Amino acid sequence: MDQVAALELRSVDLQSSRNNKEHHTQEMGLKRLIVRRGQLFTLQLHFNRPFQFQTDHITFVAETGPAPMELLGTRAIFSLTQARQGNVWSASDFTIDSDSLFVSLFTPANAVIGSYTLKIEISQGQGHSSTHPLGTFILLFNPWSAEDDVHLPSEALLREYILTDYGFVYKGQKRLITARPWNYGQFEEDIIDICFEILNKSLYFLKNPSKDCSQRNDVVYVCRVVSAMINSNDDRGVLQGNWGEDYSMGVSPLEWNGSVAILRQWSARGGQPVMYGQCWVFAAVMCTVMRCLGVPTRVVSNFRSAHNADGNLTIDTYYNRNAEMLPNQKQDKIWNFHVWNECWMIRKDLPPGYNGWQVLDPTPQQTSSGLFCCGPASVKAIKEGEVQLPYDTPFVYAEVNADEVIWLFGDGQAQEILAHNTSSIGNEISTKMVGSDQRQNITSSYKYPEGSPEERSVFMKASQKMLGPGRASSPFLDLLGSGDFQDQPAQLQLHLARMPEWGRDLLLKLHARRVADRAHPRAPIRLEVRFCAQALLHKGGAREPLWRQTVHLNLDFGQEIEWPLLLPFNNYGNKLTDEKLIRVSGIAKVKETGRSMLVLKDISLEPPHLSIKASERAEVGKALGVHITLTNNLTVALSNCVMVLEGSGLIDGQISNELGTLLPGHTIQIQLDLYPIKAGPRQLQVLISSNEVKEIKGYQDIFVAAAGAS
Repeated sequence: MDQVAALELRSVDLQSSRNNKEHHTQEMGLKRLIVRRGQLFTLQLHFNRPFQFQTDHITFVAETGPAPMELLGTRAIFSLTQARQGNVWSASDFTIDSDSLFVSLFTPANAVIGSYTLKIEISQGQGHSSTHPLGTFILLFNPWSAEDDVHLPSEALLREYILTDYGFVYKGQKRLITARPWNYGQFEEDIIDICFEILNKSLYFLKNPSKDCSQRNDVVYVCRVVSAMINSNDDRGVLQGNWGEDYSMGVSPLEWNGSVAILRQWSARGGQPVMYGQCWVFAAVMCTVMRCLGVPTRVVSNFRSAHNADGNLTIDTYYNRNAEMLPNQKQDKIWNFHVWNECWMIRKDLPPGYNGWQVLDPTPQQTSSGLFCCGPASVKAIKEGEVQLPYDTPFVYAEVNADEVIWLFGDGQAQEILAHNTSSIGNEISTKMVGSDQRQNITSSYKYPEGSPEERSVFMKASQKMLGPGRASSPFLDLLGSGDFQDQPAQLQLHLARMPEWGRDLLLKLHARRVADRAHPRAPIRLEVRFCAQALLHKGGAREPLWRQTVHLNLDFGQEIEWPLLLPFNNYGNKLTDEKLIRVSGIAKVKETGRSMLVLKDISLEPPHLSIKASERAEVGKALGVHITLTNNLTVALSNCVMVLEGSGLIDGQISNELGTLLPGHTIQIQLDLYPIKAGPRQLQVLISSNEVKEIKGYQDIFVAAAGAS
């Protein structure tokens, strides 16, 4: 009987196209193998002769990281078997077709994510053995697998939080929330490589590469690393923050349309931080990275968000007699809005009941374990006041629950409390609705209804955990307890008399009504009301006053007065930040008592609106007509207008056009053709920026048919 020839590998087919489709990674490309852990994928091995299971022995070796070791979980050795062995690396379910062997490989649902090399060792009996490289593959988290810590059991949610590559960031103020489109672009072909480049530039990797790679099986660990690496405060992270006014060394945070350009610039320049980001840019880029790695992620906005640096659950704000908001001497601040991420995961490091959405915040506000990162903090733990649970739960709890105390300041000290607001912080917590362009209010996920027994009970529980049982010795408690500042002889409100538009005078009305109080139950009162307008800074605080006015009112009991106020454009035109927010403050002094009252109105000035129209039918590779219109309805010209178009699957990179100056009352019309690259639902993002208005944004949803589809 002739001796059987030694088994030799002639070729290998990683079947990337088929496997990637089955693993929901085909949008990243079909030329290389990208799979998710906890799920089978198939290889075809072509030999010099038919494979014989009884005598031919095949062992697979998969390795990742700089120094792979079985002990660290970065090296796996497994032999071909007839049946799968459970949640371990295995090669099984093989079929033989002539000289080809089709074999299914399984990666455990807790495997380290990363780029792997795969090879086989072939041996026959006690004799000769040979090793052959099979190629490389990328392994990602798998939210489709019930065994994975990121498992999300809903196709609609998976479509939104993993597969959708565009969305919205919610900005503005709680009474006028604006949706700004964003291109996440997590499936652009080079983004997956940049995501692992981010992990490989982290301080954890640089300090101990082998240990860092071995911990990449843990989604909690990976999230914390990414949270630290999106900002550049400690490391060569992706974005440099800038909350000033000078963006001349880079790009204004308002002028980004999406994450792809930022990530590509960071990578192309060898890890130099991209200038510049603010909270929504940090969060949107982190959303791209986490969705790319396979972790369900969304972007969340919190309106009037507290930064409570000293952890006392109170933010103090100060005004002087002239109604001017004063700089805060402490680090405490109230952001007009703040944007963070939520990632979906099982928290095996916490007691039962805290799985699901977890807050991660890549904006560098304060350190956590020595680095500028934040989270994951369980949203459920925040709602229940379980602030002792990791990570950074007290900080996030304060962002949505801190009390605001507003003081009248004079002669170098706080003189009286103007207001104590228990519900002004943590409003309209918002994210994009699943499968829709609408906004979803998720405030009830973070806290019980304001003022409800449950909410106050949770607040007291969290307070005692954060401050200790001696909280009753707060310096302002006596003033609060007296309630004197609540017993006022008049009700004051500021209203807009017409829609505010940048470039026009602002018309407001002061509404004053005399009500009963303890000191002068029904007597007439005289009020001196000093008004002040200031440009609001996004990070909290305000610029120097840009307008002042004083009004004297006499109010009989039960009387109501409306007093008109005019804030001319000339006063604010060149005084605002790029976000175009104004705070009008009024402090009314009651002549009879010497006590003071506060009235506030925040005004958001909307930019002109873009109109975007696209052809009714879009198909891969065929011209898609797009018509963009912008009318300057302001009273001033918009100079140095630049248009940037972006949209994953529609445009490769960006299209940029200089449009020149747009005079008041004039209209720009742009007609152009796009040639869509990918089928499916897409979003075209359009930004027009100018010297005067940095952020005029619009979007158009477009469904692209596959090439040749009838």
